[in-house]
Amino acid sequence: MTENNTSVGGGGRSDTGVSALKGRAGAGAPAETRGKTTIADGVVAKIAGMAAREVPGIYNLGAGMARALGAMRERVPGGGAGVTRGVKVEVGERQAAVDLDVVVAYGVPIVDVAGDVRTSVISAVERMTGLEVVEVNIAVDDVHLPDEEEEAEPDEGRVR
Repeated sequence: MTENNTSVGGGGRSDTGVSALKGRAGAGAPAETRGKTTIADGVVAKIAGMAAREVPGIYNLGAGMARALGAMRERVPGGGAGVTRGVKVEVGERQAAVDLDVVVAYGVPIVDVAGDVRTSVISAVERMTGLEVVEVNIAVDDVHLPDEEEEAEPDEGRVR
């Protein structure tokens, strides 16, 4: 009888920023445990960023300067939206920690929104990666007021 051991970790690898899921190899091992799977920090950051943005009451992610640079980057062709803006992760062999910088909408209970973000991020990261999320730290950097407008799109031209 063979024992099915699936562990998370690189086992002496020198790669940083990558988590490895590996299991037993050989004909007696189940197919899903033959070989290893590596998960980069960027993948965990994208999952956490998407999960946080889906929570009602979150207006945006990122501190002031990161949002300003991100807005400029989005206007450049091919710049794209920064899904990981405002998200920092540390990925170990079996665990991950997530730090988020968020902007909440005015009028929502910040403590409730923070709890919902933690629940959403932990659920998404653990479900999609198999890593245990040990903490989700949230820094509320701003409150978006209803009358605040993001930089208005400039008109096509002054003369028509």
